[in-house]
Amino acid sequence: MTALIGLDWGTTNARAMRFAADGSVAEIRERPLGILRVPGGDFPAAFAELAGDWRAEAPAAPVLMCGMIGSRQGWREASYATLPADAAALARALLPMPEIGGWIVPGISGESLAGAPDVIRGEETQALGVLAVLGTDTACLCMPGSHSKWVELRQGRLTRFATFMTGEAFAALRDHTILARMIEDAPHDPAAFAAGLARSAAPGGLLHHLFTVRTDGLFARLTPASAASFLSGLMLGNEMRDATAAFPAAEVVLVGSQALAAPYRAALEAAGRTARVVPGEEAVAAGLWRVAHAAGLAG
Repeated sequence: MTALIGLDWGTTNARAMRFAADGSVAEIRERPLGILRVPGGDFPAAFAELAGDWRAEAPAAPVLMCGMIGSRQGWREASYATLPADAAALARALLPMPEIGGWIVPGISGESLAGAPDVIRGEETQALGVLAVLGTDTACLCMPGSHSKWVELRQGRLTRFATFMTGEAFAALRDHTILARMIEDAPHDPAAFAAGLARSAAPGGLLHHLFTVRTDGLFARLTPASAASFLSGLMLGNEMRDATAAFPAAEVVLVGSQALAAPYRAALEAAGRTARVVPGEEAVAAGLWRVAHAAGLAG
């Protein structure tokens, strides 16, 4: 019996989950139907492809969606909840989607480390799910991605977060700047990555450090095959310095795949922190169930 249909609908991909009455995921499927890949912006058709058969089999089961599907570029914009926020706060701010018998989880807005606005959308559900997975109410999370998120949770509530554009900036620098001429596609080089981490602690700051990717290559101190790993270490090292200063927890929970988390774990350990990994799909499933339960939709 399907008790809940959940969707983690991002920019590139969409993941649909069918929940049993005990909150376990009975079935999961993933499609390259992120909000920027939906043909003609036809979200009802995309939903039908993702979960239409589940809907037909269980017409009374509620649908709960999180992620970029609730952004301005998504199906319908869900306004932001504010900090501090727990599952109950998100449940109170759900955006109804009566055409599918469902709701969209809102994102959360807050103040950045620089005093400007900051936002998360999708990660709030994962963050609450991490607490459920770990059986705790307090944690410091790092959520790697194009825009990595650092999140603080206390007493079951998101209390602070900060966004770092490390992943997107790395891709832009690697592929679309003068540094691209010094970089070849190659397997990850742990030694070069460690050298980049070390360089990030040197005087000068990130904008100065970036040019050393070029000059080290010019003087044969860095090979093209190692340059991407060095650049990755350089950028993650700079993120670590600022993020760990702002979020001084001894242990950081990395949320994502083992492959995505591996360089962050190495950077955290180099910064003297311990880390553990919670798979992103496990976190978001637990988070969707937690919000659904708080809203009286499940459990």
